[in-house]
Amino acid sequence: MSAPLVTLKRRSEQFISDDRRVITRLFIVGDETRVRGLLRRILNMSEPEVERNLRIVLNDFAARHRDVRAVFDHHFDAVAHLLDNGRQMTEARRWLIGAYFTMEYAIEAAALFNPSIVPHFDQTGLPPGARRYILSLRATGEGHISSIVFRVCVIDSAGDIAVNPPSAFVAGGRPDPSASLAKHTFFLKLIEMGAYTEMAGRILDPLPDHFIQADLDHTIARLRESGLRSHEFEEAAQHVTWLARSNYTIRFAADTPPSEVVIFPVTDNESRGIEDARFVLFTDDDAKVSYYGTYTAYNGFRILPQLLTTDDFRTFRIMTLHGKCVQNKGMALFPRKLDGQFVMISRLDGENLHLMRSDNIRFWNDAVTLRGPTLDWEYVQIGNCGSPIETEHGWLLLTHGVGPMRRYCIGADLLDLDDPTRVIAIARQPIISPDAREREGYVPNVVYSCGAVVHNNLLVIPYGLSDSATSFATVPLNDLLSYLRDECRS
Repeated sequence: MSAPLVTLKRRSEQFISDDRRVITRLFIVGDETRVRGLLRRILNMSEPEVERNLRIVLNDFAARHRDVRAVFDHHFDAVAHLLDNGRQMTEARRWLIGAYFTMEYAIEAAALFNPSIVPHFDQTGLPPGARRYILSLRATGEGHISSIVFRVCVIDSAGDIAVNPPSAFVAGGRPDPSASLAKHTFFLKLIEMGAYTEMAGRILDPLPDHFIQADLDHTIARLRESGLRSHEFEEAAQHVTWLARSNYTIRFAADTPPSEVVIFPVTDNESRGIEDARFVLFTDDDAKVSYYGTYTAYNGFRILPQLLTTDDFRTFRIMTLHGKCVQNKGMALFPRKLDGQFVMISRLDGENLHLMRSDNIRFWNDAVTLRGPTLDWEYVQIGNCGSPIETEHGWLLLTHGVGPMRRYCIGADLLDLDDPTRVIAIARQPIISPDAREREGYVPNVVYSCGAVVHNNLLVIPYGLSDSATSFATVPLNDLLSYLRDECRS
C-alpha cells in the first residue's frame, strides 16, 4: 500500500487509561435471602463496632470521592425496604450499611479510545488563535463495560495541543426521576416495535401528554390492583416500562467539570456498555447551537442506536432512535439541517455507507446508499469516522475501512455540499494506517476515530490506537482537499 499524497503529522500527545479514576456502583451479591443475611450481620454489630468500621471505610475512601456519605445514603435506600427499622437506626449504621452495598469501578482501567471532538461551550480566557475543545472517549473497565468520558484540550494558533489534566474525581450520573416523557413518542415507538396492543393502550391512555416514570409506575400498579394481571397485560407493562427507562435525563452539579463526568450504563439496554459516541456541535434553523451525540447501547445480545443531547455537558437527555433505518452501529449527524431536514451518515447494513434524512431527529425511515467498499484497503466494510465537516469544496467525510487481516484504516471522501448523496471524490489511499507503534493493543491493527475538527485550517483527528489508547494526527485542510479534488478517483 503506497503512502497518501498528504502531509500527516502524528502528534506526541496521547490519552492512556488511568485505573485511579473510579466511580461508585451499587453492589448486590446474590438473591434477597443473601442480602437479608448480610443486613442481619450488620445489625448485630454493636454501636462502637459500627463507628470503628465506618471510620476505617471513611479513612480509606472519603478522599477518593466528592461526597462518599451521599453515596452510602443512596445505596442504603436501595436495600432499606428489606429492613423493619431502617429509619430508626443511627446515621453511622445507615452509612455503614450503604458502604457494604457499594463498590468502586475503575471506568478506564482497561482502555481509553475511539474519541470525538467538539468546540467547548466556554472559550473565555484564551490567547488569540487558540480554542478550547471537549473530547469524548470510550472508556472500558472490568468486564469490558464501556462508558463515555470527557477530556478538555486547548489548540493554539500554531496547532499545538495542550491536554488539560482530568479532575481527581469522577461523577457517575443517575437518571432524574422528574424528567418528563412524551406519550406520543411512546405510541409511535410501540407501533414500530409491534408492541402496541389493547393492553398497552390501557396503560398509556390515563397518562398525560407528558409524564414521568412515577406516573407510569403508578398507573401500572393501579391497573394491577383493579384485577388486570393477565399475561397480555404483564407483557405490555414490560414493553412500556422498558421503553420509559431507555429514555432518561441525567444531571450533574452545575460546577462539575467535563472531565469529571462519566455517562455509565444505567438501563438494561446499556448493561454491557455504551460504545463509540460521535458528538457534533449542531446549529438549528434559528441559529441555536447544541451538542448531539449518537452512540451504540449494548446489552450483551443486541445493539441499540441511541441519541443524547446537551448544552453544557452537565445535563444530558438520552433518547432511543426509531425507524426502519435505525440499524447497526456508527451513525453520525450532519452539523446542520439540509433542505429543512436532519441528515445522518450510517452503516445500516453493516457494510456500506448510507445517507439518511428525516423531519424528526428521532425517527429515521428513509436512506440511500452512498457507496460500498471500492478500494482494496476497505473491501471488508466501510463506515464513517464521525460527522461530516463542512468546507467550501464539499462535505469532508472521514471514513474507516477494513481490509486484509482485519486492519482498520482511516480514509476520506468528499460529498457535494448541496446534494451529499453525490460522492465527489474518494481518497485512493488511507490518511492514517496503523504503524508499528499503533498496531499493538487489545484489538490489534486498528486506527479509528469518532470525529475530527478543523482548527485554523488544520484538520485535527483524534483517533484510537488498537482499542487501547488515543492519540492525535493533523493534516493541513487545503492539502487534503486538493488531494481529494485533483488526485482521487470519484
